[in-house]
Amino acid sequence: MRKLALVSTLLFCTFLVNAQIKALTENGEEVVLYSDGTWKALEKSDLENSVDTNTKQAFVKPTDAAFQLKSQKTNISININTKLWSFKKATSNEDAEYDFQSKSKEMYAMLITEKIEIPIKNLRKIALNNARSVAPDVQIIKEEMRKVNGQYYLCMQMNGTIEGIKFTYYGYYFSSSKGTVQFISYTAQNLFESYKSDMESLLNGMSVLD
Repeated sequence: MRKLALVSTLLFCTFLVNAQIKALTENGEEVVLYSDGTWKALEKSDLENSVDTNTKQAFVKPTDAAFQLKSQKTNISININTKLWSFKKATSNEDAEYDFQSKSKEMYAMLITEKIEIPIKNLRKIALNNARSVAPDVQIIKEEMRKVNGQYYLCMQMNGTIEGIKFTYYGYYFSSSKGTVQFISYTAQNLFESYKSDMESLLNGMSVLD
């Protein structure tokens, strides 16, 4: 029951929660308004800043991720360990191709694919804006370019709040002439550090096919 409640709250809510509303002050400052009358300034990410590349670590798919799941929209495959993760065609989010769920922990993932190519800077902005449409206080906590299985992806960690629940999105973003991919894992913020390695192992199963 807890898993179903968390999935419903973190991902499949596609409307702006009434308790959190974005607004502009008379000085043009963007803020988040809460139902109790309080407000918080919405920090702005500098979308023009370049993203550092991680050259210290090698990111490869786990040796136990033996099952290969191929996208039907673009040249991406996901290798997963089916003892640890289940998957299905996405039904509750029209933009996702596949949903993933841990078999033992409160962590989830989704694969969003489309055939159009989007410059990575634009994709970064789109991902942030989409997250803010559900959680106006969402912020990028960490971002870097990573070479994963021979291909560079943008890695982003974003934190936000939905209906009082603090969540973390942790994902890889990639685009080419073959299409665009967002492979995003997520869980509650208080669980992220203990689940991070498991989520990262799933993400590292993503590969670009020839």
